[in-house]
Amino acid sequence: MFPARIWREMPQRYRLEAAVCKKCGKRYYPPRLVCAECGCRKFDTYVLPEEATIKTFTIIRTPASQFSDIAPYAIAIVAFADGLQIMGQVVDCDLDKLKIGQKVRLEFRRIQTHDTHGVLSYSYKFVPKWY
Repeated sequence: MFPARIWREMPQRYRLEAAVCKKCGKRYYPPRLVCAECGCRKFDTYVLPEEATIKTFTIIRTPASQFSDIAPYAIAIVAFADGLQIMGQVVDCDLDKLKIGQKVRLEFRRIQTHDTHGVLSYSYKFVPKWY
C-alpha cells in the first residue's frame, strides 16, 4: 500500500469506522458512496464493535512474498452482532485450535512496512477470545 492511499483510508483503517445507510440501515465496511440496497447516498458513521464471531477461515501456508515472514497465518471472515461481516487476519493463536463459531476481539495492529519507503501500515486484526 502506498503512502497516499494510506492517508485516504485513514478513517476506516485507523478509527475502525464503518458506514450505515440513513435510509435503509444497511451497514458497510469499508464505507461506500452509494447503498447497494436502496441507492441512497447519505450515510452515518459508526465504529465497528470490538467482538465478533468466526464464520469461516483458512490457513495460508504459501503466502505472497510480502507476507512470507509471517506464514503460516489465518484469514477469517467474521460476523458482528449487527450482521456486518468483514475479513481479516487472526493472530496470537494456535492455528490448529481455531474453529468456526469462536469469538474474536477486534484490535488495531501494524499490518506491514513498505520496503522502499519504510511507511508503516496499520489496520485491524482479530485475536481469539479463549474461554
